[in-house]
Amino acid sequence: MKHFITVSLVAVVTIIVTLLFTPIGIANDQTAVGSPAPEFELPDQDGDLHSLEDYRNQWVILYFYPKDETPGCTTEACEFRDNIFAFRDLNAQILGVSLDDVASHKAFAENHSLPFPLLADSDGDTSSAYGVKTRMFGMTVAKRQTFIIGPDGNIAKHYETVKPDEHSAQVLADLKALGAGS
Repeated sequence: MKHFITVSLVAVVTIIVTLLFTPIGIANDQTAVGSPAPEFELPDQDGDLHSLEDYRNQWVILYFYPKDETPGCTTEACEFRDNIFAFRDLNAQILGVSLDDVASHKAFAENHSLPFPLLADSDGDTSSAYGVKTRMFGMTVAKRQTFIIGPDGNIAKHYETVKPDEHSAQVLADLKALGAGS
């Protein structure tokens, strides 16, 4: 009987863990390097709408993150903030995206003096289109991933693994390698 209870408990725990971390969005050909980036139109922390089309002829750093005011997300946002002038020198626009709402983004941007738009993907459609929507600890969030989108609107680089404290410098180096600012 003890063996049956142990096996049953392991099975239940496995099912719960699987449900907590089950991806909702699945990367597809739309997010492959070289393909056109999925279009979007989302409000920023001030309620102003932004679309990918607004940034044609410019490099776009579209970074997805799970949640405002969490340690990793704050570190990543502040690293981008601290390098903002280097990104601007390369004709690159930073856009942060999470499933948090406009009010949450406004407070986050103000608390950390973030000089770039934070886009509210409250319905999760953009996160799904980019294959980053997932479930974590029972919540639906965007995975921490970044896309560099070229001036032509095509995906130039996709970061599936991001270290928040190193990511901004890595993206800057890769932008230069891609010919940004030349």
